[in-house]
Amino acid sequence: MHLEVDKADLHHIRAVNHSAQPLDAGEARIRVDTFGLSANNITYAVYGETMRYWECFPAPNEDGVSWGRVPVWGFGDVVESNAPDLAVGRRVYGYFPLADELIVQPGRSDEQGFSDVSPTREAVPSVYSRYGYVESDRIYRREREPQHMLLWPLFVTSFVVDDFLGDHDLYGAGTAVVSSASSKTAIGSAFLLAERPGIEVIGLTSSSNLEFVRSLSCYDTVLTYEEIAALPEVGTCYLDVAGRRDITHAVHSHLGDHLLYSMVIGDTHWDNAAAGDGDLPGPRPEFLFAPVQIAKRRTDWGRDGFETNVAAAWDRFVPWTDGWLTLRSATGPVEVEAVFRSLLDGRVNPRIGDICTLSKTPGVDR
Repeated sequence: MHLEVDKADLHHIRAVNHSAQPLDAGEARIRVDTFGLSANNITYAVYGETMRYWECFPAPNEDGVSWGRVPVWGFGDVVESNAPDLAVGRRVYGYFPLADELIVQPGRSDEQGFSDVSPTREAVPSVYSRYGYVESDRIYRREREPQHMLLWPLFVTSFVVDDFLGDHDLYGAGTAVVSSASSKTAIGSAFLLAERPGIEVIGLTSSSNLEFVRSLSCYDTVLTYEEIAALPEVGTCYLDVAGRRDITHAVHSHLGDHLLYSMVIGDTHWDNAAAGDGDLPGPRPEFLFAPVQIAKRRTDWGRDGFETNVAAAWDRFVPWTDGWLTLRSATGPVEVEAVFRSLLDGRVNPRIGDICTLSKTPGVDR
């Protein structure tokens, strides 16, 4: 079972059963158990061509439609294997299509996991092709699987945002302004930035999410998008999670020379009719590509050092989310499609985290 979307019209979605593909030598079949769905997955779809996400899990072109399989992060179980180093029954965490199974070609393997060396995975950085064994994952907790699949990929980005800014001494700024402050990537970034002494963290959000964002302890101040003119005119870094050019233009125009750095992180308002195009006052916005900073830190700290630092931050963050995050389950193609459409249309309750499965019997045979 796959849920596939029309690359040219993300609202055009189909559920389709493809014939089971027999394994070749060196391949293994993973049953996709559960996965998280959030605005992050919409970003994967929106940038599917630009960032080559569509190439990871290619779908057929049929009836004049170029179909795509949206990537998700979740857990799966090896149910069949012709790969000598991958035993049936192992549970893994990684990058899957919106489907109930995935065939992988395990390559580089160690005690922590393996990399899928299928030719289609060459399109993206290696972090997207790595599958970790749960028993060797230092952050894995069975009872925390929902938070792991929903928040971990976003939190790694949040960690990189905070680390990148810290690596550059926040460009001399004492204030960080974060748009789409109710999004999980923004919340994680604000949580970590708030731990830095002497940094004021200001969230920008819609009026509908104002009460929720103000209830969080990670923002010193929360303003609506209509209140950008109230931002203090002091040395500031801007973290653009919303992806709204009108908001970016308003922040740049208001802060002018006080804006010391402008970072583009995400695109939670991917379908926003952008206003305010043209030359921006202040620094040119720079896109943060997390794998580049991760590679730098793995050089600086070593792979083990990087993972230790991220895990320590994660262990501080996850218990804190219990105070505001409610988990919700969706099972089967109809319910999962409904969640995807709600995210696509921006009908998102920031207090809700959606945990999904296309299998009718999630978690069996563990």
